[in-house]
Formats: sequence, structure tokens, C-alpha cells
Amino acid sequence: MVPALAIADELRDSGVTVSFLGARGRLEADLVPKAGYEVDLLDLSGIDRKNPLKAARAAIQAAAAVPKARKLIKGRQAELVVGGGGFVAGPAGVAARQMKLPLVLTEADRHLGLANRLLARRADRLCLAFEIEGMTGANVRVTGRPVGKAVLNADREKARERFGILPDARCLLVMGGSQGARTVNFAAVEALAERPGRDFDVIHVSGSRDYPQLRERLDSATNGDGYTLLEYEPDMGDGIAASDLALARSGASVFELAALGRAAILVPYPHATGDHQTANAQWMADAGAAVLVPDADLDANRLLAEVNSILRDPARLESMSKASGALARPQAAADVAAEVLALIGDEQ
Repeated sequence: MVPALAIADELRDSGVTVSFLGARGRLEADLVPKAGYEVDLLDLSGIDRKNPLKAARAAIQAAAAVPKARKLIKGRQAELVVGGGGFVAGPAGVAARQMKLPLVLTEADRHLGLANRLLARRADRLCLAFEIEGMTGANVRVTGRPVGKAVLNADREKARERFGILPDARCLLVMGGSQGARTVNFAAVEALAERPGRDFDVIHVSGSRDYPQLRERLDSATNGDGYTLLEYEPDMGDGIAASDLALARSGASVFELAALGRAAILVPYPHATGDHQTANAQWMADAGAAVLVPDADLDANRLLAEVNSILRDPARLESMSKASGALARPQAAADVAAEVLALIGDEQ
């Protein structure tokens, strides 16, 4: 949802009325209204490629959602549809084509998701976070992945004051995700709750699933000073701004880390569709901005060694941070919004 909301904010700032189509029971049902937008919900589920029956049921739902999406789009008097690549993008994109409305697709990963693969050649614009082999043409733009203003405008000094981190202290941010990255979460607590030397602070956003066990483990530490464990953080911009190094999965967060020029230790989720998290992590590693550690190789000893090797080497940390910043595309949301505005202008 972060890229879609970032684009929506840019469009709203330009005077465009924006509403959302979402899937019932998904994050958008909660996040979109909180961001100040109206949302219409469809009954959809993801396609489970390992379960033919569930996959068939999801395909039937998607087909049934097309006329519903068409009705909702018409009711909103929409002039253009933007697809974010999720469950809803397929039915919404098909509906837009049937209604002869301009269609803009966005892709956040280094391969096209199913909806975008089906609709890419029929879209007026295809805005990519990364260059993708074979995806060229007059309708293709490489914009980078839109990042929210909460990250782009984060203030390091204020963020550090909030978390109680001294101006000259080193800080590691552990990003466990909204639900929780189990390997990352438990390796971090085991390695760092009683870390030798205590020469850096830790901000650990664990997600809801693992938080109770992690809280218990941290509370049992003989000295957990300098280790802030949070179940949820509504503004990751503060966590990134306050930190010098991040330990994270390598999904959407890679562009947020780059936006603020943060070095990273990235642990790709091994079951991500198309193994796109490994590709994302490799993108940062190839640029010298990150260390890629396979999920199967991460344990407390490896983690502590990697963190110490970076945070205790100022020259290496500075080099990685500069490399990360060089990958940033802070204008991504504005660039996608500009494509939308150009198409709306062409229709008027």
C-alpha cells in the first residue's frame, strides 16, 4: 500500500480526487481510510499456486470481481485507473480496459506480478521500480518505487530524541515486518540483547506474531539497556532516520532504506514469489550498499559478526551509506503522478 498511497498523495496535492479499490480483509481496508481516502472493497483472494482448488476459487473470484469493479469505477466517475499490482489490480485493470479508461500500472519488484503480466501490453503506462529484462516500449517508464513522505521528510535529530539515542551513538534498526520475520527477529534478540561491548543502540520493530516471545526473552536479559523493542511502528521513517544500519527483509524496504541512504544487512524471504526479495537484495549488494545473508545462513553468531564488521568500521559504513543514497529515487511518486496527470490531460 505504501507506493499507492505515495502516488495518491502526489495526485491529491495536484488537485485530483483519488479513491481506492481494495480487497476485503486486507490491509487497505484499514490503512486507506486512515490516510484520508475513500475505499471500495471487493471479495478477492490471492492465487495459491500450490493448491489447485484454492487457485481455481481465486480465479473465479477475480472474474466475478470485474463487473463489480466496473460498477464501482463508474460510480466514482473515474477518469483513469492506476494498478498497484495486488489482488485488485487484475479485475480493476480489466474493467478499465472494458470502459476504455486510461490505465497506468506500477510494479514494485524486479519481475512482473501476475496482474501486470496479463495487462502490461494493454496499459497506457507501465511504471517500473527496476529495469526488467524484455520490458521496453513507448509505454514503459522506470520511475523507481514510490516512497511515502513520512520517510522522505524524516528528521534524524528528532527521531533520535524520540528513541533516546545520543547524537554520536551508532544505531541498528531491525525491521521484522508487520507480521514478523521469524528468522530475523529471533537471531536479532539472541545476538544483541546482551551484546558484548554495548557500543551501539538497537531499535527493533518485530511485528505482532513474535512480539510476546521476544519481549519475554529481552526482559530476561541481564542487561537489555539500549535495546528498544516495539511491536509496531506507524512511522518507519523515524526508525530509518534514527539508525545507521538496518537489518531487514528485502521487499519494499529497500527503496525506503535507499531514500535515507542507509547501509543494510538484507535477509531475503526465501519463499517470496519469483524469489524477488533475493533480486532486490542483490541490487543493493551489487551497488555496495548492503550485505546479502541467505535466510538459512542467519543465526546469532553470523548476525553479530556482520553488524560488528560494519558498525565498527566507520569508513565501510560511510561507503555503504553513500552507495545506498546513490540508489534513491525520491521523485518516484511524483514521476508516476506526472504520467497520470499527462494521461488525464490527454483525455480532456
